[in-house]
Amino acid sequence: MNTTIQQGFGQKRSERLPLPPMESMTQAQRVAVDALIAGPRKGVKGPFIPLMQSPVLLERLAGVGEYLRFESVLPKNVNEFVTLLVARELGNQFEWAVHFPLAIGAGVAETTLEDLAQATRPRTMTEEEADAWAFTTELLHRHGVSDSTYEAARERWGERGVVEICALIGYFSCVCWIMNVARTPAPKGELVLTGLPS
Repeated sequence: MNTTIQQGFGQKRSERLPLPPMESMTQAQRVAVDALIAGPRKGVKGPFIPLMQSPVLLERLAGVGEYLRFESVLPKNVNEFVTLLVARELGNQFEWAVHFPLAIGAGVAETTLEDLAQATRPRTMTEEEADAWAFTTELLHRHGVSDSTYEAARERWGERGVVEICALIGYFSCVCWIMNVARTPAPKGELVLTGLPS
């Protein structure tokens, strides 16, 4: 029986690393808040809440994330699909809730994502999505990819694309792990994912 995954691990549900009150923030934290509000994210959300504990790391990760989300050579549908593959694999409700509508908007079929939400290989994917699925799942499960999977990705997105899909998987793994440890809540308490992948 599949049960809904709570954000994080353990019996307690309280957020471990909430956003510090503004009056208790250091100068570096205030600068980080201002930069996030002024940037494309328009606020302090998700992984940037626990990352406030390390403002320099927050700034550097935010820059990597901005590049991968908004400037990568990868097509938007692939970018969003890969993000959801990572969120699904790591049981992260926040990234799933945020990127599900973005993936639909980028052209990923809702039926594809519904299968993915149930921790099963989607029955319907475009050829491009199937290549992204193979690359991402192999890298997450085997810590590398086969020659055929590598060649399919290189032919489709070029060598730059191969590097950037690796970085995208690594970036979202990093922020999902941070939120899982911090028990950062999903937006509006949305808990959609059930059961961890086998």
